[in-house]
Amino acid sequence: MVKRTATIAAFAACTLCALGLWTGAACAQDKYPSRPVRLVLPFSPGGGSDVTARLLGPRVAERLGQPVVIDNRPAAAGVVGADIVAKAVPDGYTLLGTTLTFVINGKLQKNLPYDAFRDFTPITQAIVSPFGLLLHPSVPAKTVKEFIAYAKGSNKLFYGSSGPGGSPHLSAELFNSMAGIKATHVPYKGIAPAITAQLGNEVQYSFSNVFSTLGHWKAGRLRLVAHGGSKRMETFPDIPTIAEAGLPGFESSNWYGYMVTARTPRPVVRTLNEAFVAAINHPDVRKVLVAQGNDVIANTPEQFAKTIQSDADKWGGIGKKLGIKLD
Repeated sequence: MVKRTATIAAFAACTLCALGLWTGAACAQDKYPSRPVRLVLPFSPGGGSDVTARLLGPRVAERLGQPVVIDNRPAAAGVVGADIVAKAVPDGYTLLGTTLTFVINGKLQKNLPYDAFRDFTPITQAIVSPFGLLLHPSVPAKTVKEFIAYAKGSNKLFYGSSGPGGSPHLSAELFNSMAGIKATHVPYKGIAPAITAQLGNEVQYSFSNVFSTLGHWKAGRLRLVAHGGSKRMETFPDIPTIAEAGLPGFESSNWYGYMVTARTPRPVVRTLNEAFVAAINHPDVRKVLVAQGNDVIANTPEQFAKTIQSDADKWGGIGKKLGIKLD
């Protein structure tokens, strides 16, 4: 009878631990992870978040000793994928790979099915990548000033984005507002489909990460005239910033980071942080990230939380100033 009671108690302890309701000694006895980890990407395959996750995934899995299964869920500018993680069991087996868009949604969408600032725990911010101003070759402009002049004289200009309220959308709206130009927004279900549309001249310009479009602008299929970083990239020093090339004060960069469901036990969060930071800083991975023009971050959960809050204040203010309404 004593043995049976002990067995029931142990089972109850493990169940509470898995649900994140107990952080006592019983939890410490369970080795994490003991099964594959699911990484939900709320954007389409081929975009920046997908490229980055597939670069890091094998190294994270190596460190954890378990497979990392990537699950693309592109819809509603990242909201659908984020909601999956928000409602997951807080045991560290369902992660979110996301971008600046996550923060923008949290500030500008009133009817989200989750609270962007309470329902998630940061793991780490991986990289920061400047948004590039990409033009279709049919646009007769090779500089920011030339493009602004061309855009002001055109009434049939279209720009693509990954969806209303996403960081590519707000970057374009900020640019348009500061430059005094008008264009029609065409939203897609991810930045990769938007770039595909731009290659076919369905839209004439877009703001996308420099690294995820590198193959296109290197091959001349799209023209990268400048980027939204605060300074020139070390890897591509010949590409000017938009601020220095004709639009003083403009700055727009995207970041890629990883989160887990709120109330996940701190030891699990720490294990995930160590695995991701090790993967990001692996010499082979870091070499690729830097060569693509990214700034490598790999910070602590606390540092990432501060970035989330500061960007929420910044882009929330910009969105409201521009009159962006997402509901």
